[in-house]
Amino acid sequence: MTPLRIDLTADEIPDHWYNIAADLSTPPSPPLGPDGQPVSPEAMAAIFPGPILEQEMSSRRWIPIPEEVRQIYAQWRPAPLVRALRLEQMLGTPAKIFYKYEGVSAAGSHKPNSAVPQAYFNQRAGTKRLTTETGAGQWGSSIAYAGQMFGLPVRVFMVKVSFEQKPFRRSMMQTWGAEVFASPTALTQAGRAALAADPDCQGSLGLAISEAVEEAAADPQTCYTLGSVLNHVLLHQTVMGLEAKKQFAKIGLYPDVIFGPCGGGSSFGGIAFPFLADQAAGDRQARDLRCVAVEPSSCPTLTKGAYTYDYGDASGYTPIMKMYTLGHNFMPPGIHAGGLRYHGASPLVSQLFHEKRIEALAVPQVATFEAGIQFARAEGIIPAPESCHAIRAVIDEALACKATGEARTILFCLTGHGHFDMASYDRYFSGKLEDYDYPAEAISESLKHLPKVG
Repeated sequence: MTPLRIDLTADEIPDHWYNIAADLSTPPSPPLGPDGQPVSPEAMAAIFPGPILEQEMSSRRWIPIPEEVRQIYAQWRPAPLVRALRLEQMLGTPAKIFYKYEGVSAAGSHKPNSAVPQAYFNQRAGTKRLTTETGAGQWGSSIAYAGQMFGLPVRVFMVKVSFEQKPFRRSMMQTWGAEVFASPTALTQAGRAALAADPDCQGSLGLAISEAVEEAAADPQTCYTLGSVLNHVLLHQTVMGLEAKKQFAKIGLYPDVIFGPCGGGSSFGGIAFPFLADQAAGDRQARDLRCVAVEPSSCPTLTKGAYTYDYGDASGYTPIMKMYTLGHNFMPPGIHAGGLRYHGASPLVSQLFHEKRIEALAVPQVATFEAGIQFARAEGIIPAPESCHAIRAVIDEALACKATGEARTILFCLTGHGHFDMASYDRYFSGKLEDYDYPAEAISESLKHLPKVG
C-alpha cells in the first residue's frame, strides 16, 4: 500500500527555485509605467532591492537558493506529502488523494517560503525597514517572522475586514515585533482618500498595497514586500512543487490533476509550476496533467475578469501589469478567505490561463466550508479558509472518479491550518455565512476604470 506520509530529509530541500518564465511560449509582458512604456529597473528600485528585482525580471530557469535561506527553511521544510486515505474512504472513491501540507511552518502557512528570502535579500541590500499588506494575515505574520529572523522592523497594513475577523493573526505579527494597522488608515494619502469616500470602508488587498507602497516609496531606507502576484514570489514558492515531485518519485506515482487555491496565485503557482516544467520538457507522464486554480465565486478574477493591463493596487502607485483583473478599484465582499480577496491574478498564472495551459474554477463560500469540515473530520487537520477552496474542488473531482470508476491521482496544496480562523467556522456553524456571486454589472463598471496604455 502507498504510505500515508512521504517525507524527505533536510538534505533534500531544493537548492534552486524554478522560474517558469523560461518555459513560456512567449516572454512575459513587461510591467508598464503611466506613460505606457516598460518600467525601468531604476524606477522599480524605489520600492524593491536589487536582488529581488533581478529575480522578478529574470528568464533563467533555475535560481540558486542561498544557504542562509535553506537553513531557515530547514526549521519546517521539507514539508510532508500526505495521502488522505481516510478522506478517500469517507468518499468511497477509487482516486488517490495527496496533499502537500504547509501548515507546519512557524506562521502556519506556505507564506514563509517567500517571506524568508525576501527578508534575507533586503537585509543583504542594506534595507532598514519593510512595509507590506496582508489580507487574512498569513502573509503579514510570515513577513513579521522573517523580519525578526534578519533584524528588520516591519509595518503591516492589514485589510480592515480581516483585521476585525482575525485578531489572533494580528497578535502573531505583534509577537514577532511588527506594527499592524487596519487598512484603510489615516497614515497615508491612499488611506485618507478611501476613508473620505467611505468612512466604513472594509478595505481590500489592492488598497492595502497602495498604503504599503506609498510608505516605501517615501523613504529610501524602506522597501516593500509582497506575498503573492509578482514573479519573484511565485518563484520562491516553487519549493513546494519541487519537493512534491521528489516525494511522488519515491512512491512511483505522478499526479493526474493538481488543485490549488488562487487569489494572487502564489500557492497555486508554487505547487503547480514545477510539474508544468515537466510538461514543457515533453515528459510523457505529464502529457495529460491538469492544473486547476480554484478561486471564490465572490472574487472571480480568472473566471470572469478581463485579460488586460491594470494596476496591482487600488490607487495606481504600482506598475501596470498584464493580468486577469476585475478592475483595480474592485471592492470585494468581506468573505472569510481573506487571502483570496484580490482584484488581479499573477501575470504568470494569467498568461498560462490565457494560453490554456491551466484551468480555473470558481466555488461558493458555503460549499468551501462544507468541504473543509469534511476534510477535518476525515484527516484531523482544520484547514485555512483559503485551502478549503482547493478541498472543495478535490472532493468534487474524487466523487466524479467514483462515478466513472477512474483511479486518478489528485494532488492539492493545503496552504495552512485554520487555527486562527475559527471565528469563520463559528459563523458557518451558526448559519451566518452566505454565498455571494459578484454581479457581472459591477465587474463591468469596475473595468471601465482600467488604465489607458494604448
